[in-house]
Amino acid sequence: MKAKWSTALLITASVVALDLWSKAWALRTLSGGQSLEWFGGLVPVNLAFNTGAAFGISIGSDPRWIFIPITILAVAFLTGLLWQARSDDWLRIVSSALILGGALGNLYDRARWEHGVVDFIGPIDLGFMLWPIFNVADMAITTGAILLAISFWTEEIDEPERVSSGSEEKASNAAG
Repeated sequence: MKAKWSTALLITASVVALDLWSKAWALRTLSGGQSLEWFGGLVPVNLAFNTGAAFGISIGSDPRWIFIPITILAVAFLTGLLWQARSDDWLRIVSSALILGGALGNLYDRARWEHGVVDFIGPIDLGFMLWPIFNVADMAITTGAILLAISFWTEEIDEPERVSSGSEEKASNAAG
């Protein structure tokens, strides 16, 4: 149990720290219209502020007062997932902690000012579309969400086996 919470706390804190550090770097380095290119120009780095939802989806004139309570509910939900996770369910623990760290990183930006979330990686030209500008918190949320979906999917696949073996065990105990 202690290892579960230590791991979750370490991952969450690491994501928040890296996110806040990288956003501070972006604000210092990219303010005033500066831009950079990483990996031989494959990844442009530009400062942007996202007041909307994922992919810059806009919701009203000051949506942070919508996103702050939603994020707080998400943090509570993720904490509940961590609480319910088995101590050996590392996929559930890691995925929930990644999402939690990303949510807290973006929550900090929304709560501290009206500019929105600091984004700086991108836009990336995929040849058929521009991938929107994002940040470390967004990467953690996306990675965590994919891993959490895999966790739920594998749990669903394993469930019939657990129910079946539980029934066989009960039948064996009843016969014996």
